[in-house]
Formats: sequence, structure tokens, C-alpha cells
Amino acid sequence: MAETKSYTYQSIAQAVQDHGLDTMFGLMGDANLFMVDHYVRTCGGTFVPVAYEGSAVLMALAYSHVSGKVGVATVTHGPALSNCVTALTEGARGHVPMVLLAGDTPVMNPQNLQNIDQRELVKVTGAGFEQLRAPETAAYDIAHAFYRARVEKRPIVLNMPADFMWQEVEHQKTVFATFGAPAYVPEGDDVDNAIGIIASARRPVILAGGGAAHAKEKLTRLADRLEAPLATTLKAKGLFNDHPYNMDIFGTLSTPAAYDVIAKADCVICFGTSLHHFTTDKGALMKGKRVVQVNESVRELSKNYHPDAALVADAGLTADNIVYWLDEAEIAPSGFTKELDMEALTAHPPGDRDKAQPGHVNYVYALDRLEEALPKNRILTTDGGRFMTEVWCRISAPDPHSFIVTANFGSIGLGLQEAIGAGLAAPDRPVVLFTGDGGFMMGGVNEFNTAVRLKQDLIVIVANDSAYGAEHIQFLDRSMDPGLSQFEWPCFADVATSLGGHGILVESADDLDKAVAAIETRERPLLIELRLDPNDVPRMRI
Repeated sequence: MAETKSYTYQSIAQAVQDHGLDTMFGLMGDANLFMVDHYVRTCGGTFVPVAYEGSAVLMALAYSHVSGKVGVATVTHGPALSNCVTALTEGARGHVPMVLLAGDTPVMNPQNLQNIDQRELVKVTGAGFEQLRAPETAAYDIAHAFYRARVEKRPIVLNMPADFMWQEVEHQKTVFATFGAPAYVPEGDDVDNAIGIIASARRPVILAGGGAAHAKEKLTRLADRLEAPLATTLKAKGLFNDHPYNMDIFGTLSTPAAYDVIAKADCVICFGTSLHHFTTDKGALMKGKRVVQVNESVRELSKNYHPDAALVADAGLTADNIVYWLDEAEIAPSGFTKELDMEALTAHPPGDRDKAQPGHVNYVYALDRLEEALPKNRILTTDGGRFMTEVWCRISAPDPHSFIVTANFGSIGLGLQEAIGAGLAAPDRPVVLFTGDGGFMMGGVNEFNTAVRLKQDLIVIVANDSAYGAEHIQFLDRSMDPGLSQFEWPCFADVATSLGGHGILVESADDLDKAVAAIETRERPLLIELRLDPNDVPRMRI
């Protein structure tokens, strides 16, 4: 390939385009402004400017989750990177591949006011760090950062010294292939033990996590062969929506009836999940049953729970292998699904339209109405907070790639940013965000106008109980005054309107009817503020 003379900042921008990425999120500063300019003006890329640096990382994470590509963001040095710590941790905990092009202060100016040891800063987040070693290695180093992001399934921060940017280089397209062959199907005693456990089960359950989302058809084939009901972890929500024996979420978010069925099962066959304690209810749901765990990463096996049999293997290939040996041995189906009343297993208790104090709406009733009214092809995004578990239980998502949980680090205030990134990954689909009042004040106000500027089809539901709900409950549980957890926020509906969107305040069931009607006629980002009684919001189910 012919080489062309360019500057380092141009080579960096071109290297991003070489990887087929036409969207970059970020905030410009001394170390990245020329790179961003070249990416837009010469490379034809789209740059999405954010109000706060961490937002760029969050948008790129959601873009990656929905599109299947490696999201890319850029910030400058020092405080710009330190503002990304929570977002990088969220991405690392969620195993989401993305690349952050982070400027660094000039190598020749160690006294720069914004100088910081950026490698050490990144290390504490769990993200990976890649140093741009020299101007002439820019294309190679960026290609290696993208490679690492894909194979390590986490954010990689590429560190770019500002004094490299205007040095001349020869740009050469460099893209490293990642090899997508699935993990092998194991042989020997471990697999024999696993199949023996499954073959002897009389009440088996199939559990799929986010790491098995690619294997839907093969897992349903195994479930049908065993006559076993299916369930998912939270992150795989929606995977089995169209299956008649789908019990939905497994664990503390199950319906009471489904929880009882899981408790009575004698075998759980787990694919692509690390068996978090929310999934197992701190181990309670695994008592009295045999557990088989299949995961392509050895680090996830026995990470949170020690199973009776564990296989480092691909979910789909292993499911096919199990079916093969069950057929070879002529093992009869369990018949477990014939005992189940699926309508009862998946129905959460309904809300009551009239159960609300004046000036408030019943939260569960509002969620039930919104589940019916919101666009069916939605991408569902949730922020952190007390309100979120009822959303996870009652608001459906089409599939796992259309569902984003921003609670990997237990933070609030990350939801709106990820909703914007999701919308850019799938511009023909509406995005729905559920957030709390504290989360919206922390991160939503910063970026709502970004959604307006981008003319996104975004519906934001703010669950406003005028309090930090989790703390409110803790005060009440100890018979203490919860006053310090309560806030007099501004009207979020008015804030949304002032930022260029359309805000609707819901203080009654009649107001909710008007909000539902507005969903159908929306023309710009819509915010629905649900005024809730802090003493009448359901407790978290985790």
C-alpha cells in the first residue's frame, strides 16, 4: 500500500476510520482537538461533543453494546481523564469493549499543570492501558488498542502525548484480525460428569447469562429436548421472550411463583453466567440441586459460586454436544415443563391506579401502563437507584442487545449518557430510559440537551420520589428521621422543556393518561416525570 506523508494527529484520526468506525464521542482539549478536526473534516466521521468527559465513555460503551462494534471516545489529559474514572470502571466491570483516545501532557513539559500519572489512574478502574510509543507507531498502537479491546472485552485507554501531534509520520493502514473461533467442546471426565448430572435430573432448569446471548437457538433446542423451563440473568433479559417456557429473570427478580419453581428444581444448567449472588440469591436458590456451569472464560467459572461440574467452553457448541449424548443414550425428557403454569410464573402483582397519595402516582401502576404504551421495538436503558428493580421486572426488552444496565459499578447518574450512545448505534429505533431523580440531577441534566441537539427519539421516565430512596429506606428501617435523604428538586418536566425537549409532569393517574398520549405524538426528546411518594416505592429486590 502506498504511504502518504501526514502528521501524527492525522494518522490517529485515519487509524480510527481504518477500523470502520464513523462515530466518535468526546470533548476536545489541547491534546486531541486537531485529531478530532481531521476525523470530521477529512475522514468524514461524526463527532458527538459531550458536556462532561465521562459521558463520552458511557456513550461509547452503549454504542458498543448495541452495535457490536468497538466504541471509541476521546478526551484530553489530566482532569479530563480523571473525570472518566467511574465510566471506565463501569465498562470494565461490564466487560464492554471500547477504546478511549486520551491525550497526555507533553513529555517535554513534566511541570504541566494538568500532568498526572495516567497509567496508574487507569489501572484502578480495571481498564487496560496502551501507550502511544512514538509518532511513527501511532497506527500500530491504535490497532493494538482496538485488538485488545475486542479480545479482553474491556475498555482500553490509549495514551497520546500532546507533543507528538504535529510531528510528521508515514501513515499506513494497520488493522489486526481477531479470531472468533468459539472455545472448544471439552472431552473427558468433566464433560462426562456434567452430562451424567443433566441426564439424571428430573426437574432441570436452563439458565442463560449475557455470555450465552449468541446461543439462543441451541439453548432452546436443549431446553426442548430436556423439557426444561428457561430463565436468564438480568443482563440476558429478553433472550427467550418468544419461548413458551420462558420464566424470564432468574433469582431475586423472579416472580414469587417462579422463585418457588426454581427452588424446587433439582438441576440448574448455567451458560455464560458468573452466577452473581443476585442471580443465586446468595446461594439460596442453588441449595438442594446439582449445578452445571458452562463459560468460555475460566475466570468466570466458580467466581461467585462453586458448581458440581464446570466446563470452559462455548455455550452453543456445548448445548449441541449435550443434546447429542442425551440422544445417544436415549435419555427420556424430564417432563418438568408439563407441570408448570407459565402464566402464573411470569405475572408480577399488578399496581393499583387508586393507591397513591394526592399529588403522586402509584409507581407499579405507572410501570404497568408504560409497558403497554412504550414502543415495542425500543432499546431499554436503566440508571441505578431504588426504582430500578421494578423496571427490570415489569418493562420488557426485545433482546439482550436492546437492554442496557448501568449498574455494573453500583453508580447512579450514568443512564442518560448510555441512552444517547445507544440511540446513535441504532438511529432508526426509539430509546427508553428509566432514571431516578438523583441520577437525573447527577448525569441527566448534563446531557439531555445533547439528545435534543442530536434530534434523538428518546423517551426519559424520571421516577421522582424527591429523595435518595435507598438511604431513605435505611433511615426508616432504623426508626430514624429520613429528612437528610429528601430533596426539593426543580420540576424535571420544566427542565426538559427549557433544554429543548418536551416535559410532562405526572402527579395523578389522569396525568399519566396524558403522558401516555404524548408518547404517540412525540417529535423531540420526551421526559415524563413521575411524582412518587417516597414511602410508597417498592423496595429493591436485590
